[in-house]
Amino acid sequence: MAAQKINEALEHIAKAEKYLKTGFLKWKPDYDSAATEYGKAAVAFKNAKQFDQAREACLREAEAHENNKAYLFIDRDSFFPREMQRLPEAVQLIEKASMMYLENGTPDTAAIALERAGKLIENVSPEKAVQLYQQAASVFENEERLRQALEMLGKASRLLVRGRRLDEAALSLQKEKSIYKEIENYPTCYKKTIAQVLVHLHRNDYVAAERCVRESYSIPGFNGSEDCAALEQLLEGYDQQDQDQVSEVCNSPLFKYMDNDYAKLGLTLVVPGGGIKKKSPNAAQDKARGPAAVGSHADEEEDEYSGGLC
Repeated sequence: MAAQKINEALEHIAKAEKYLKTGFLKWKPDYDSAATEYGKAAVAFKNAKQFDQAREACLREAEAHENNKAYLFIDRDSFFPREMQRLPEAVQLIEKASMMYLENGTPDTAAIALERAGKLIENVSPEKAVQLYQQAASVFENEERLRQALEMLGKASRLLVRGRRLDEAALSLQKEKSIYKEIENYPTCYKKTIAQVLVHLHRNDYVAAERCVRESYSIPGFNGSEDCAALEQLLEGYDQQDQDQVSEVCNSPLFKYMDNDYAKLGLTLVVPGGGIKKKSPNAAQDKARGPAAVGSHADEEEDEYSGGLC
């Protein structure tokens, strides 16, 4: 079976080379037909488990398309299986194809190509995947396909959080929230605000987290929502270094059932100072004086109003 597929592939290679030849009556190579034959050869080599030769045939197909000023869409799973360990080369080729799509006036297909490249490289190089998703989002946004742009930005944001690139994650989430507000998807804006606050608190930036909530009051319906109430409780607990209160909020269904990367931020959030609650000045003084002082302080308060309010 394998030998048969290899012979089939070699026949397609021979045909492709024939299409590229020129002569007295043929002034220009037939790049389009050659590309087709190289593509068939790549499939045959792949089926025969000859992955290096499949890759080479695919590269030749790309070159033929480029010489023909055309474009191609590369099936990542067909031509570049993971066992080849050459994913960066595959991604580079897909990026090249996406540029050709843009040049030929098909930006939607270019964005889809970038998304597929991101999926392909995500587990190997998350940094590159983030870049590809952001590029795809930019193309979709330019075409006013905002929902598709949001999907790409969401993938980028989650990868940034997963990689602890929190400064970049905060910016990416803000971009997401702005677009959701633009399309009037306000409930999702609330969820993005929760994600933003968790990211800022993990950055140890309480001021930015508080500002994020304050600015969200302008979003219709946010003030008075359960999201807003939970965030105010979270910020209060964090500011008071009350780990119990923070943990209670972060373990609530509102936080636990977010996207997994954001839920983990909540479950791992630790307040400054190791979770020791701040004590009020009176409480600290009473503790220093002992139990007798506490009783005396209570008696003083009682005596002050023993004669009534007038």
